[in-house]
Parts: sequence; structure tokens; C-alpha cells
Amino acid sequence: MPVAVMAEGAFSFKKLLDQCENQELEAPGGIATPPVYGQLLALYLLHNDMNNARYLWKRIPPAIKSANSELGGIWSVGQRIWQRDFPGIYMTISAHQWSETVQPIMDALRDATRRRAFALVSQAYTSIIADDFAAFVGLPVEEAVKGILEQGWQADSTTRMVLPRKPGRLSSVPIPSALNSKTASGFQALSSDNLI
Repeated sequence: MPVAVMAEGAFSFKKLLDQCENQELEAPGGIATPPVYGQLLALYLLHNDMNNARYLWKRIPPAIKSANSELGGIWSVGQRIWQRDFPGIYMTISAHQWSETVQPIMDALRDATRRRAFALVSQAYTSIIADDFAAFVGLPVEEAVKGILEQGWQADSTTRMVLPRKPGRLSSVPIPSALNSKTASGFQALSSDNLI
């Protein structure tokens, strides 16, 4: 049975992923145990590796899927991720009682999903209703607003809008003068005076 590998007080999920993959490959008859499948499926979701998660789900024998409800629960989370149903991801994670080997992975998945949601909102929105934002990040409105204020975002209590701070822009790279002059001469060659 796989055991979470500790690295300086924190889970080393990459190391655990490698261990689970090896255990699946080395399993007698090519069929691993339900805990190995459960951790491996959850770890693929954590790493946002939806292709490997999907192929793993397809190769898990139906008898193991039906005998282990936790596998179905993990796959339900994967389906919500696939659909980009952020509120559904949080609800599905919270709705299950996970085993002690899967719980830390699901906690990390919830946190990683929340970070992704924050990043997506900061890139895609200039303003968003606080209730919608809270559902998107899986937090109560008060906690979500507190979190955005800590990130340097703004919140308008009268309109109940959240105003994300855009992520820092990459500095523009200066164009070398040789390239600039060739571009200019190329445009001169295409000017209407030269086409007649």
C-alpha cells in the first residue's frame, strides 16, 4: 500500500506520483490495488494532467470501480475539472469522506484549484460580482473579499463588485535598430508609390 512520502514536513506529491505509477506498473497481473488507483487518480488531477487521469479511469477494472466508492468520488471531481465547473469542484471535494491516503491530495487539489481560479479572474475580469467570485474560488463571500484585499485587489461594498488587479506585465523587449530599419525599408518597398 502506498504511503505518502514526506519531504521536510510537507507532502512530496511528485515523488508519491512516481511511486504510485511504479506500483501500478509492477502490480501482479497489471492490476493495482484500489488505494494505488485512488492516489494516482487524485495526483493526476492535482497536477492538472487530465489526459493521464482519463486514461487511468478507463483502464481501472470495472469490478474495482464498483467496489470502491472513493474512486468514483475522485472521478466525479475530475469530471467537474474537465467541465471547468469551479463551484462543482469544491462541492464534490467537500461532499466525500476521503481516506487518509487521499485526503491530503484532495486538500491540495482544492487549494490549487482556488489559486487557479484567482489567477483566471485576475486575467479575465476587470470587475466581477462578489457572490460570483466567491463561488468561483469556493469561499464564503466575506473570506473571498478578505482574500482579494490581501492580494491588493479592490472591493466596492456599495456595488458588491470585486475589482481584480491585473497580473504584472512583461516588460517590452526593445527591437534592435537593424531589425527596425529592415522593417521600415520593407514597408517602403510596399508603399503605393512603388506599386504603380
